[in-house]
Amino acid sequence: MAKRDFYEVLGVAKGATDDEIKKAYRKLALKYHPDRNPGDKQAEESFKEATEAYDVLSDDQKRARYDQFGHAGIGSGAGAQSGFEGGAYGFDLSDALRTFMRDFGGFGDLGDIFGEGGGRRTATAGPSRGNDLRVTLALTLEEVATGVEKKVRLARRAACQTCQGSGSEDGKVTPCTTCGGTGEIRRVARSIFGQVMNVSVCPTCHGEGQIVAKPCKTCHGGGRVKVSEAITVKIPAGVASGNYIPIRGKGDVGPRGGPPGDLLVFIEEHAHPIFERHGDDIFASVPVTFSQAALGDDQLEVPALDGKTVMKLPRGTQTNRLFRLRGRGIPHLRGGGRGDVIVRVVIWTPERLGKDSEDLLKKLGAAESRGLPDLAAFKRSLDGR
Repeated sequence: MAKRDFYEVLGVAKGATDDEIKKAYRKLALKYHPDRNPGDKQAEESFKEATEAYDVLSDDQKRARYDQFGHAGIGSGAGAQSGFEGGAYGFDLSDALRTFMRDFGGFGDLGDIFGEGGGRRTATAGPSRGNDLRVTLALTLEEVATGVEKKVRLARRAACQTCQGSGSEDGKVTPCTTCGGTGEIRRVARSIFGQVMNVSVCPTCHGEGQIVAKPCKTCHGGGRVKVSEAITVKIPAGVASGNYIPIRGKGDVGPRGGPPGDLLVFIEEHAHPIFERHGDDIFASVPVTFSQAALGDDQLEVPALDGKTVMKLPRGTQTNRLFRLRGRGIPHLRGGGRGDVIVRVVIWTPERLGKDSEDLLKKLGAAESRGLPDLAAFKRSLDGR
């Protein structure tokens, strides 16, 4: 099913300000948030759709590409930590929740956001999740066109093998006496509005609810150590600069048995010596002689990403005329065909001539001057092309 227009999804005008976009998204996110609609798949899809639209329209660069090219300008879809940022496969629920909490979290629990009161906790006691890691892969346009496998070497924090990630030398942990094992500190304060419950992470156990009595000597109680690891990343054809691929569970492991973060592999394209990429189309300027332009050429050699190909140049071709070679460009990221190669023909004027060539051109020039159209006829011919 085709994606809806992102401005339509958020219910804002195309010229909406950043503040209007943020307010519109927040309203929709709170309405469709899974915590308010448990088990409601339609609400979940609406939440993901709104978050995807917000992810693009709240980013100046993504929004500019979207305004110019639509969904194709951001990789046929927009957003997506589950596939590729810029629209490979769309947001999954965990990524949408992460985006929501990134921009609207950190100021109380979801119960406070939804106006439900303080019956819920800010965080569940236990080991915290590890950090996401980010690397950048530079690809050639040829690699983008075919897809490629790349090896990435990274330094990350992995579970300590001595204590199996527990951080404890003897495997024993005790409840934190500061927070009573809840991982959080609650304080009641008075204000002009009455009593207010302030909830914060326990400073002693850092939200884990447990204390290691005898720290592991290898990891010093952290439950993790630094390692160097090589990871193979499969890059599908059709990615673009700004896309990223998440490798689940290959970020830092959380302290003392906490779940690992993700590795985010960002794509960067090398500039190509011949082609310019515009979406999934690629443009190339090809020089031809005056003789070729005037007489035509049935076997004009032009570049392509998979080598060279030939095209027919018609007689009387003017400089800067464009020709389209269909299906020779970048594959669409979601499949279903490729972009095109756009060839711009430029008549090349030699800077140095031998005497024989100069004499021939003088004779040709004398004949050509008698066949030039007047300016009005010339403009009509250009307008009609």
